[in-house]
Formats: sequence, C-alpha cells, structure tokens
Amino acid sequence: MTRSTGASRLRAQSLTLGYGDREVVSEVDLEVPDGKVTVVVGPNACGKSTLLKGLARLARPQRGAVLLDGEEIHRRPTKEVAKVLGLLPQNPVAPEGVVVADLVGRGRHPHQGLFTRWSAEDRAAVEEAMVLTDTFELADRAVDELSGGQRQRVWIAMALAQGTDLLLLDEPTTYLDVAHQVEMLDLLVELNARRGTTVVMVLHDLNLSARYADHLVAVRAGRIVAEGTPAEVVTEDVVRSVFGLDNRVIQDPVSHTPLVVPVGRHQPRPSGPRPTAPSAPSAPSSQENR
Repeated sequence: MTRSTGASRLRAQSLTLGYGDREVVSEVDLEVPDGKVTVVVGPNACGKSTLLKGLARLARPQRGAVLLDGEEIHRRPTKEVAKVLGLLPQNPVAPEGVVVADLVGRGRHPHQGLFTRWSAEDRAAVEEAMVLTDTFELADRAVDELSGGQRQRVWIAMALAQGTDLLLLDEPTTYLDVAHQVEMLDLLVELNARRGTTVVMVLHDLNLSARYADHLVAVRAGRIVAEGTPAEVVTEDVVRSVFGLDNRVIQDPVSHTPLVVPVGRHQPRPSGPRPTAPSAPSAPSSQENR
C-alpha cells in the first residue's frame, strides 16, 4: 500500500488513544495528504471516530503525538488551532432555542477578537456556507425544530463558515437520505477542488468512500490495516480482512472506482415472474361418475 510522503500539515506519530485503561487506537502512524480528500473506513467500534478526535485535538494521546505544521497540536492555543482546523463531530448538540443563522455564525468565532465587530467578511462566509448547504431559507428557524437531515446540513454549514484549511468530519452523511448524501459529498469534493481544503472524513458506506476518496484508510481493532488509493485498498482480500465480509469487487459503472458486492449466505431470488405451481387435478364431473 502506498503512503503519503513529505511533511504533511497534519500527521500522527505512534499515536495511542483510549479511555481510562481501555486502549482504542494503537501505535498509529498516519500522514494526511495535503489538499486531498481522505476517508477513514472500518467496522463499528474499530476506533475510527477516536482517531478523528485525536487528530482534531479532542482526545489527548496516551502515547505518541499529533503534529500540526510540525508542532504538537496539544501544545498550541485552542483558538490558533481553530483558525486552520475545523471539526464536525458525530453527534453535535446545539444550544436550546438557537436559530440556524446564529449557529452557522458561530463558525466565525475563531476569526474574531475580543472587541472585533461582525465584519462583511464574516457575513459573506456565513451566507456562502448556507447557500452551499441549501440552508439559507432556514436562517430564522430554530435548530431544534428541524429534521435530522436539515440539522446535519446546518452543522456542515457551520464547519464551512469557519473557513479552515483542514476540515475533519465524523459521519457527515448521518441522517441524510441517499440523494442528500451524494449532494453533500459532491459539495465537500468541490470545496476541496476549489479552495484546496484538506478534508478528512469518517464514513460507513464503503462504496461511497471509494467513489469520493483520494486517499483511503482502512482501520480494524484500532490499527491501520491498509491505506492508499481506493483501487489499492478496496480489494476482496482487504474487505474480507477488515470487515469479515465475503465479497466481490467490480468496477463502478459510473465513477469507475471499486464497487463492493457482498456475498451473503442467502442468494437473491431470480428476477422475473415466479413459476406457477401445477394446479391440482379437477374432481371428476358428474357425467364421469356415471
């Protein structure tokens, strides 16, 4: 598997993370490719979200370190980090009664000083983020009145309004239907292409991950099992090893990226009309009984 080379802005060195005595991420070395879309995949409870928290400075290493621009991220001031690194956690909680425009506007806090007034630049960043996420018409609505999908788009708008060079998202497609999942991932890829934003995402859907990632990281039991391009990582052997899933890998006819087809214990029924059971012989007529 290929590994990124050079001095990446964000990297983990022998990173070990956990909760109390329980080790969740073990001795991980990872260089996040600058200006690319990186997606972290793996089975439930494998350490994906914990790894993202470590990269985002929310989880303190038990051993090893996370480096941002060559410095240990935990040694840098919080506001300084927030100017260059944005995070959308898995289950964010909005203050009670806050309206959409105000929540999205909170993404601008790292760029404001104690006595700095709300600027035209701040206003433009918030409006652009809301337009991109199709939440502009929700500006005056209370966040707690929105559907799950609408709330998720508002949180993503807040992350975009922060205007950082590095954007980390934990399950950004949560609560979104399939159409909005694709729209949101298209938006993040376009953001990466237009602004050069480095994007790191945790996703559950392996096929969407393979379609949208430049760099794919497969995690199992707190360790990186494979990383590289989707074509290098999404193989039948790796999918079987990481997910314990018998599978076939074919080419996606639309994106030409790897497409995983699960092989289940019960094969699907053939398409088409079901065969008709033979009818029971009819009873003899009264004439035949004579």
